[in-house]
Amino acid sequence: MTSPNRVVNDRMQRNYVYQLAEPAGAHSDPCFRPDLTPKEMLALGVFGGKYMTDCAAEFPADWFANAKLCPERHDPAVNFFKVNASQPLSVWRQKGWIYAEDPRGWFQWYCRYYLGRRCPDDARQIKRWLAMRRHLTQLQKQRPGGDLTCRPRQRQALLHWAYDTRTI
Repeated sequence: MTSPNRVVNDRMQRNYVYQLAEPAGAHSDPCFRPDLTPKEMLALGVFGGKYMTDCAAEFPADWFANAKLCPERHDPAVNFFKVNASQPLSVWRQKGWIYAEDPRGWFQWYCRYYLGRRCPDDARQIKRWLAMRRHLTQLQKQRPGGDLTCRPRQRQALLHWAYDTRTI
């Protein structure tokens, strides 16, 4: 499938152009099976609500119908688990985790991948997503039995990576 180019103009990118090569939500790498879509993540509450406040025009409007956002500042109270589980973007940059085409990091990559963009960074980002499973395994071994107050920071971090721990 070939789609028209998408042109991005927001605070972090000017005239960035990409093409959607796959239908939205389809034809993902078989190793990459997130529990949640970007729309579901935004509705649950991620990244203190600040992450997507200036770039909504790039993504489907329905993603934002029930999104928990805080345009003024990063507010952990907006997060599903009501805790801060984020590192500043400066840390991500310092560690070399930012791909130039996705200056906001993993979630921006995931949103674009979900929409159907494919890029040279896909394999690295999927590998990073898979590496988060160790936290899921730790949480499962803890056996909180549905106690959402058990390890809230770890749960929120997993939510930031599209892992749904609400039933663990």
